[in-house]
Amino acid sequence: MTRSSGVRIPYPPALRNLVYRLYARRVEGRLDHAQVPKHIGVILDGNRRWARADGRTPEQGHQAGAAKISELLGWCAETDVEVLTLWLLSTDNLDRPAVELKPLLGIIENTVRDLAADGRWRVHHVGNRDLLPEATQTVLKEAETATADNKGILVNVAVGYGGRQEIADAVRSLLLEHAERGTSLEEIAETVDIDLISEHLYTRGQPDPDLVIRTSGEQRLSGFMLWQSAHSEFFFCEVFWPAFRKVDFLRALRDYAARHRRYGG
Repeated sequence: MTRSSGVRIPYPPALRNLVYRLYARRVEGRLDHAQVPKHIGVILDGNRRWARADGRTPEQGHQAGAAKISELLGWCAETDVEVLTLWLLSTDNLDRPAVELKPLLGIIENTVRDLAADGRWRVHHVGNRDLLPEATQTVLKEAETATADNKGILVNVAVGYGGRQEIADAVRSLLLEHAERGTSLEEIAETVDIDLISEHLYTRGQPDPDLVIRTSGEQRLSGFMLWQSAHSEFFFCEVFWPAFRKVDFLRALRDYAARHRRYGG
């Protein structure tokens, strides 16, 4: 809002929130639920930059980002999403200084516990568990066991995850499995195909992501689901993850629904 002099006058918070809610309702009302992606992958990027811009610590940024996850799951449930993959910690993140990594792991552990305690979601870890501290491994195992029979959204928590690492682990698992059967290298080479490798990925048995969302304005995958995202659609959002709103999510779904997926055809 501006005066004739050109001076910008900010909207009062109450009016701004009302306009936002009305706009979000309008976008949601025009959403075709038949065109909603069944599997969404999200690169939760920008926690530290959000914190820096707001005069907060990195730990507070990660905590704010963790709090946003429950909102996202609520939006997914409302729009019939069936699988959600959340990239919480990459293999590269494991190289961060201990002063930052330790509290980040604690936040992730609490987040996974909260997801399991909710009672609606099925929690599944994707990543190399052996790279993680024992305490984190235990939390992930317990969450998977406790939620195995839940019927809600399948939530993949990508912790200690890297796309190249996943492919290397899949090939290693494939080779070890066949070695135990006494299969020769020549026989393995003759049988290896895309489907066989897919059976050894962290997400085996799951549909590939239809849509990958990345927040913070960065327009790259950074190794996220390299194998599975071959035919995915991508949506890059300018806002930092802790500031991600329902209307941003709905815009991503609307953008996805407007695209014609050709799968290389």
